[in-house]
Amino acid sequence: MAMFFDPFREFDRMAEQLFDRQGPRLMPMDLYRDGDHYVLSADLPGIDPGSVDIDVDGQLLTIRAERTARSAEGVKWITRERSTGSFLRQLNLGQGIDTAGISATYDNGVLSVLIPISEKAKPRKIEVQRSVGGAQEVTPELTA
Repeated sequence: MAMFFDPFREFDRMAEQLFDRQGPRLMPMDLYRDGDHYVLSADLPGIDPGSVDIDVDGQLLTIRAERTARSAEGVKWITRERSTGSFLRQLNLGQGIDTAGISATYDNGVLSVLIPISEKAKPRKIEVQRSVGGAQEVTPELTA
């Protein structure tokens, strides 16, 4: 069996275990706008979907997830690089978001969160009124 040893990777792994063992891990994510909503895609491979918790408090979106260690008694680990524990991500949503319409799905290790833009924040066309001689042009009403 071929073994690959990278001393820097081992140092990073040991530092993570020593200094950040109890704290939440950061989940990598992409965020983009697609029409009238934002799409957040977060990588959470190996996470039980039942452990994912998404909260909105005011304009703060919080995503929490948990990856538990597989208990394997009597095994001798050769390498163990997949982190276990809590994962956390928080985003400030801003004012133009429809927080009541946020939805989420989990598929193939990727959490997708759809964040709709509120109607009042969507772009709209403003009609320009034409004025004649400094006064706004008004169409006369017909009276009988």
